Amino acid sequence: MSDLLYLYGLIPTNEANDQSLPSVTGFDGESELYTIEVGNVTAIVCDIDSDKHSEEDLKDKIENDMEWLQEKAFHHHETVLMVSKMYTIVPLKFCTLYKSEDSLKSSVESNRNKLQSTFSKLKGNEEWNLKIFCNDKELREQVSESNPAIEEKRKEISELPKGRQFFEKKKIDQLIDQELENEKNRICEEVHEKLKEKALEGSVKKNWGKDVTGRQENMAWNSVFLIAEDKVDDFIEEVNRYKEELESAGWSFEASGPWPPYHFSSFS
Repeated sequence: MSDLLYLYGLIPTNEANDQSLPSVTGFDGESELYTIEVGNVTAIVCDIDSDKHSEEDLKDKIENDMEWLQEKAFHHHETVLMVSKMYTIVPLKFCTLYKSEDSLKSSVESNRNKLQSTFSKLKGNEEWNLKIFCNDKELREQVSESNPAIEEKRKEISELPKGRQFFEKKKIDQLIDQELENEKNRICEEVHEKLKEKALEGSVKKNWGKDVTGRQENMAWNSVFLIAEDKVDDFIEEVNRYKEELESAGWSFEASGPWPPYHFSSFS
């Protein structure tokens, strides 16, 4: 049975020729990374002995062996991150496999134009992530005290007969919750649009739960940006400005990067 190819990413061949790939242990902990040149695109791969690790075996481990999955996912992330610091890279998703070198080359050839366009877009640019967290309890108190819609509702209730006031006051909490979400979205959208001015591209991603972040505050926003290398300092400076302005109101900001450009490149 022939070996499987594990694909980490694709880089421009001219960059691959300028500096050699360092010696790095591959996915199975035995083989080493190496390159396969496909014209002006070079693939970074390692071999997986399919006698020891069949596709079915790998699928079973991904679904049922969390310790193995975490170890291998970390290996993939660290390897792609290392490569991204050396070359312009189109990173591949975890556990992207090919059954043969011919199959890999055919896939690269059929996407050649798209890859060249992606390399041009990514060269000299970096992916950065911004996560915004909010202390809902603290912000809720502020909204309750200063929101015009809530003040208007309280005034409206105070003018009602005593009997109706009791039932209407129960609606205040619902209104506060609604206005809290409106305020969170307003601020996050404002920050996102302002930071997009410093970036080439920006997009919003799904928020993570507390079980993933390990934080007490809720994640209010999760976004990624593609930023020119010479604009990164401006981006970070703008994030720090928001930190200083909004920290006392229960907000916190986490900017991290540069990361492999998973969100601004794709390869099937």
